Amino acid sequence: MPRDKALEALINDALGPLPGLTQKGMFGGWAWLLHGNLLCAARTNSMMIRLGRENEPWALEISGITPTIMRGRRMHGWVRVAPEAYGHDELRDRLLKAALEFNRTLPKK
Repeated sequence: MPRDKALEALINDALGPLPGLTQKGMFGGWAWLLHGNLLCAARTNSMMIRLGRENEPWALEISGITPTIMRGRRMHGWVRVAPEAYGHDELRDRLLKAALEFNRTLPKK
């Protein structure tokens, strides 16, 4: 699946230069890791973001956000965000902030 350079730019702008933040190709798109832990990923028409189980309920109430399913298995704590949702600056920033807060609770790799 082709990369979505516009979405990647939005995420890069929102995250800015963070210590421990790295990027690499994953899942047929582009991924951001914080201290070795996957934070989010972008590919054409989709953003996958790791919010943690505590943030999943409020996120799933928002139109355009669905559970992440990989190989037929639901990935708890992860959500998939459609363009209609990640296209809103405030919502995208809220999701990324929640992902950063959750990620900081994880041990560094």
